[in-house]
Amino acid sequence: MPRSAARPPIWLLGSSGFSAQLSARLGLPFAFAHHFSAANTVPALDLYRDAFRPSEVLTEPYALIGVSAVAAESTERARWLARSAGLGMLRLRQGRPGPIPTPEEAAAHRYTPAEEDFMDSWLANVVLGTPAEVAEGLEALRRRTGADELMVTSHIHGHHNRLTSYRLIAEAYGLTGKPRPTDKA
Repeated sequence: MPRSAARPPIWLLGSSGFSAQLSARLGLPFAFAHHFSAANTVPALDLYRDAFRPSEVLTEPYALIGVSAVAAESTERARWLARSAGLGMLRLRQGRPGPIPTPEEAAAHRYTPAEEDFMDSWLANVVLGTPAEVAEGLEALRRRTGADELMVTSHIHGHHNRLTSYRLIAEAYGLTGKPRPTDKA
């Protein structure tokens, strides 16, 4: 039981126009699942903003998008790591859910042309690369969608790989107390 008497903030999470409109009608902040419904992000956020009604919670729309991002020391390594999540998503879509495959398993998998198309399409919506490339890609996505916040997920194999990706992204944004390369000394 929470000790605070304050109520936790209520958000509506969705991946469709219906959830966007419901959130707008209720005057709630809206979190959109861009990481698995990227083609619907901008239309859903437009619906949310257009239909928004002020409430006790919010006087104006406030949107967050969940984004898949993978940072590594090189773009090639980030892509190699992200393919493990891509193979996991492919298997899920094929009705064969399971743990995230290893990057080695993803690299060794013999993809059919349709599977390779799926993988290319899925990876196109992952912001990946070096820390600077990921920060630039996230900022471009934020500007394109008008999102007020981004929630990053690095859905890749291996706890160490995920922690490294999050740390590199945090460092690129200056969130670790270390100076960013763009900060003047």
